[in-house]
Amino acid sequence: MKTLAEFVKQRRKEVNLTQEEFAERAGVALTVVRKIEQGKTNMNLDRVNQVLAMFGHELAPVNSRELQTNK
Repeated sequence: MKTLAEFVKQRRKEVNLTQEEFAERAGVALTVVRKIEQGKTNMNLDRVNQVLAMFGHELAPVNSRELQTNK
């Protein structure tokens, strides 16, 4: 399974956008894109979802019990 950082970086490159261009189109600061691609863990979920919306995806909190019952 890909990490969030790998996913965003790969998809951004597939559409031939620099980090700056991507940030502008996603409506977030350049630092948000950089932090995501660097795998930083202290991120604002709303900002992450703004970036992921560019690819039709979203992150949401998941209860650990739900993960165990879905195995």
